[in-house]
Amino acid sequence: MVVYADLAIILNFAVDLCLLLGTNRLSGFTSSWKRVLPATALGSIYGVLCLLPGMGFMGNMLWRIVILLLMSVIAFGASVSGLRRGIVFVFLSMALGGVALGIGKCGFWGIIASAAVVCILCFTGFREPVGQTRRVHVVLHYRGKRMAVTALLDTGNLLRDPLTGQQILLLGADVGQSLIGLTDAQLKDPVMALQSGNLSGARLIPYRSVGQGSGMLLALNMDAVWIGGRQAGKLVAFAPNVLCEEKSYQALVGGVL
Repeated sequence: MVVYADLAIILNFAVDLCLLLGTNRLSGFTSSWKRVLPATALGSIYGVLCLLPGMGFMGNMLWRIVILLLMSVIAFGASVSGLRRGIVFVFLSMALGGVALGIGKCGFWGIIASAAVVCILCFTGFREPVGQTRRVHVVLHYRGKRMAVTALLDTGNLLRDPLTGQQILLLGADVGQSLIGLTDAQLKDPVMALQSGNLSGARLIPYRSVGQGSGMLLALNMDAVWIGGRQAGKLVAFAPNVLCEEKSYQALVGGVL
């Protein structure tokens, strides 16, 4: 049997791309092409390597697990959330096998069509992500630094600037520490942080939450904020703690995007 490397690369690339996109959809995450495409490329290259003379050993279960883990880390990140999406990716791969088997004997285009069907089902069959949660990709720019985070869409989050009425993105303490260099003391006592005069352009944003009373949040203007691929208001507020211990999201955005 003759196997053409270029066709094998295209086949594996198309199949892995569909499955990774479907995985993000089912898990309630938006797809970051900067993460999905490298993971897809790794999967397509691995698929071709398994077909080369003397490289058949790479098709065993151990190598498959290793490549799957690498693809999951690249596409979803090294976190509990990434592991969960990796498991979803495995189940979608199994679903693809079932679809292809149901179609019967199918060639190059049949396998790609099967993968596309699985991906389309994920998007059309689950118009709302599983668990009724939606996460969006957020990019922050501050004084020459760039940081990408994941935000949970929380329709009950009504945090706004009392002066302008602008919706405010709420960032976890871990983001403030990494991007701005904020300390625990500054985050937990924003009034003190403001009075110290060490934070140029800092402001206080009042908040009220169910079960936790009310207080003040430290707020700063970013150079630019992009939410879900669209430019948003530059003012952001920082929570005094980490928003999600599992690291599946680092910010909260309210309203409807």
